[in-house]
Amino acid sequence: MTVFFSVFFVFTQNGFAQPDSLFFKPAENFNAPVWSNSNTAGLDINEVAFVNWNSGGSNSISGLVSIASDLRYKYRNFIWDSNLAARYGLNKQEEQEFRKTDDLLEIKSSLGFRKNKLTNWYYSARFSFKTQFANGYNYPNRDNPISKFMAPGYLFLGGGIEYGKNIDKFSTYFSPATLKTTFVFDEALSNAGSFGVMPAEYDAEGNLVRSGERVRKELGMLLTSTYETALFDNVSLRNFMSFYTDYINDFGNVDVDWEIVFDFKVNNFIKATLGSHIKYDNDIKIKEEITNSETQETELVELGARVQWKQLLGVGVVYEF
Repeated sequence: MTVFFSVFFVFTQNGFAQPDSLFFKPAENFNAPVWSNSNTAGLDINEVAFVNWNSGGSNSISGLVSIASDLRYKYRNFIWDSNLAARYGLNKQEEQEFRKTDDLLEIKSSLGFRKNKLTNWYYSARFSFKTQFANGYNYPNRDNPISKFMAPGYLFLGGGIEYGKNIDKFSTYFSPATLKTTFVFDEALSNAGSFGVMPAEYDAEGNLVRSGERVRKELGMLLTSTYETALFDNVSLRNFMSFYTDYINDFGNVDVDWEIVFDFKVNNFIKATLGSHIKYDNDIKIKEEITNSETQETELVELGARVQWKQLLGVGVVYEF
C-alpha cells in the first residue's frame, strides 16, 4: 500500500503545486444556476498503400469514430457533472478480415457539495459504467470471442471526499467505500470464469453441475486524480489516474488505470491525438494459444494477469456542437 500511495502522489503533486493563475476563471454569479454543455464527434482515418514498393509492405486502412458529451450544472456550492464517451475503431489489411482496434462505451456522473465557496474540499458521490459494443478476439482466432457487450461490464458506485481548486480542470477524489460490480452476461465466458467471476463446476464426466457466475461484487477503496491543462498554444494535456483495491477478496492488490492524452489542435476542425493507456487488473487473466509439440493440438492456456498497454496516435476531423 505504501507503493500505491507513493506512485499516486508523484503524479499528482504537480497539480497541487500549480499557481493560482492556472486555475483562475472569471467571476460568476454565485447565486445563479449555471448549465454548460459541450459535445464533440470525431473521425480519424489512416491509410497506407504500396505499388512496386521495393521495401515491401501491406496495404491497410483504419478508421476510428468517437463521440463525447459533457453536461455540467452548478448552483451555489453544489455541482453535478456527467460525461458520455463512445469510441469504435476498425483496421483492414490486404488479406485479413476487419479487426477491431478500439471499442468503448462509458458513462460517468458525479455529485459534489462544499460547505462554502472559500473551501476547495467537496463531499462527493460518483457513478461510472463501462462496457464495449462488439465482440473482441485474440486475433487471428475469430472462433472464440474473449469479450462481448456486457462481458465484461463494470459499474462503480461510491462516496467520499474530493479536492479541486478548479474542479473541472483538476481534482483528487478519495472514496473509502466504493462498490465495484463486474458483469459477464455471456454463458461461455462466465462458465470459463473470465474477468474474475466464479467459474462453472463440472463433474468427472465433464457434465455441467453449476453454471458460472454472471455478476461479481466487490467493496473497496478508490483513489482517482484528473488533470487538464494547456501546455502551449493549441496543445493540451489530459491525465486520468485510478487506483482501486478490494477489502474482502484481495486487499492490497491494486487495480491501476492510467490514461494520458495530448491533443494537438491544427484548426477548429482538424486535430491530432497522442495517447497512452496503461491498465492492470488482477481479475483479467491473459490467455494464449499454445500448441502441444507431441499431439500438435492447440489449446488456450491462462497465463495470469499482466500489465496492459495501449498507444494511440491519430489525425482526424473533429466537430464541436
